[in-house]
Amino acid sequence: MGAEDRENARERRLHGASAVRRGGAGERHRGPEPRPRARLDQPRVPRRTFFPEYDPEAFGRLSEKIARFLGTGRFIVWMTVTIILWIGWNVTVPGDLRFDNYPFIFLTLALSLQASYAAPLILLAQNRQDNRDRITHEQDRKQNERSIADTEYLTREIAALRLGLGEVATRDWMRSELEELLRELEARQTSDGAHPERDERDR
Repeated sequence: MGAEDRENARERRLHGASAVRRGGAGERHRGPEPRPRARLDQPRVPRRTFFPEYDPEAFGRLSEKIARFLGTGRFIVWMTVTIILWIGWNVTVPGDLRFDNYPFIFLTLALSLQASYAAPLILLAQNRQDNRDRITHEQDRKQNERSIADTEYLTREIAALRLGLGEVATRDWMRSELEELLRELEARQTSDGAHPERDERDR
């Protein structure tokens, strides 16, 4: 009896070990574990890049300020004064103090550089303004849709109230009904006074 128990225990151990081995082999052949999913209640870890990072909103605001300044008369006045002083200095002062002789190549280069930077900045400011206008128009359209829906709802409610008031006893209708009852009572009293014998006979 004891030998049989020991034999059964040994078989159970062997079967359990083989099942564990089979399970382990299955886990080994299952493949790579899936990557953990990012949680939505936690911010993402910023990625490290080799390129310099900048705030696009801050750059956009700066470009709008520059484009707004380029479109003012003050910028034209300052640029005109700068060009006049530049040319006057390089024409009137002695040759040793001149830094940009005629035909003023350095001035041409500076103006070309200024124009090459001004055009993209103006375009960026226009794009930002277009985006704001599009958002504003979208909000206005939604507001108009809500206003139209509210107006239609109020129109339906007013029509329902009118239909409901058509079935309600108004003051004028009650007055006309009471006047008609009063006239009927007066006519009945006059007819009773004109035929007193009929009343006595009826009694």
